[in-house]
Amino acid sequence: MELTLTRPDDWHLHLRDGDLLQAVISHSANHFGRAVVMPNLKPPITTTAAAVAYRESILKALPSITEFTPLMTLYLTDTTSPEEIKLARKSGVVFAVKLYPAGATTNSQDGVTDLFGKCLPVLEEMMEQKMPLLVHGEVTDTNVDVFDREKVFIDTVLRPLIQKLPQLKVVMEHITTKDAVDFVESCAEGTVAATVTPQHLLLNRNSLFQGGLQPHNYCLPVLKREIHRQAIVSAVTSGSKRYFLGTDSAPHERRRKECPCGCAGIYNAPVALSLYAKIFEEAGALDKLEAFTSFNGPDFYGLPRNASKIKLSRTRWKVPELFSFGFGDIVPMFAGETLEWLPSAI
Repeated sequence: MELTLTRPDDWHLHLRDGDLLQAVISHSANHFGRAVVMPNLKPPITTTAAAVAYRESILKALPSITEFTPLMTLYLTDTTSPEEIKLARKSGVVFAVKLYPAGATTNSQDGVTDLFGKCLPVLEEMMEQKMPLLVHGEVTDTNVDVFDREKVFIDTVLRPLIQKLPQLKVVMEHITTKDAVDFVESCAEGTVAATVTPQHLLLNRNSLFQGGLQPHNYCLPVLKREIHRQAIVSAVTSGSKRYFLGTDSAPHERRRKECPCGCAGIYNAPVALSLYAKIFEEAGALDKLEAFTSFNGPDFYGLPRNASKIKLSRTRWKVPELFSFGFGDIVPMFAGETLEWLPSAI
């Protein structure tokens, strides 16, 4: 059995920089035509000039025969200016702005501390420029339980934001709860959408602890209860245009995951398409897979769909236990396990 799909895009990807960038770029470029690249480097990508420079470093790291387009983003801070948004739009290489509440995830310490008090002029300019806001949807208040932070963010930040700026295009990244599904469904189609990762579709919070602490299943937002996983699967496989592929693939060297204070992030780029196919097949919705992987994202962003194709073959293959590089090892999602779908170029 084979499926032919319009080449997918990854609308949420961490490529890092330096040696890590060189190590992981081909895993995404082999399967995806474009990717929205996250800006949470050290230092973060807060200006158009920095985004242009980062894009050049990504292009230089690509294998010479690969056709892959990085879509750059800016890291929103308390001091981002409306003028920077205008520059970003004119650049032709910056396609969105990312909101990290300060301290929410890896390298987010420079994130926003007061969205409505300090960023409203920037958000208004983004609305004018039709520049999407990509949201890491969690509050960082330590008094809020880590499993409730997405719901509280929706209630206290996201819902008021949409009420204040109803024409602002917003992508709620890596949704993890039924609350997020309900919120996205309540908003106008074409204005608010969501990306969904393979891990949040396949795993629940038991996966963090089965057989002992599992650091390679630790990501942010953290995995949630089974009822939330089921709600997300139902939404994504329903055929709704509000959801599209965003892996949130986040590579960390093995020693930084398996340590007393391990990093958040799951490296899924080598297996993502195989896992999405597994999810849609189990839901009896393989006929809806292409829209999720290849149509809904570009349609939301106002970009053309890819012209090239890829093939998914019903072929059993074993995920490598790890990928070894000069700086160390990276452990992929589902390391050592056998998957049923194998992607390849046409």
